Amino acid sequence: MENKIILLVEDNPDDVDLTLRAFEKNNISNKVIVTGDGAEALDYLYAKGKYAQRNVKDLPVLVLLDLKLPKIDGLEVLKKIRQSELTKFIPVVILTSSSQEEDVVNGYKLGANSYIRKPVNFNDFQPVIKLLGLYWLIWNEPPPASK
Repeated sequence: MENKIILLVEDNPDDVDLTLRAFEKNNISNKVIVTGDGAEALDYLYAKGKYAQRNVKDLPVLVLLDLKLPKIDGLEVLKKIRQSELTKFIPVVILTSSSQEEDVVNGYKLGANSYIRKPVNFNDFQPVIKLLGLYWLIWNEPPPASK
């Protein structure tokens, strides 16, 4: 499980810390790449900008995507992920505080695999991360091309 990379796209440092602490508390030891905006997330995925030296084929097995991001919003990032042959099969879980029905609908229309509203406190968030990790990193069978 450790060699599977998770891409966390989140601009709020408190939410980043909360997520990383929840991973640690649940013994999810995967490498987590954190990008603070939508543009940086796309640069990481497509090995551009400061990630140009990264092997573009070494993709994350899971993207945890916030919606309200600077530079490029989460729905636009999701749209670009689904439009590319390289990334279209990467599981994308929208992990956001938005409870707007429009965001839920648009997330699924654009190809999100799941939509989760972030719980406000750590004790509620911990089991969410545990189940996310178990499902996407252990139980889920990815498409053969993405292994």
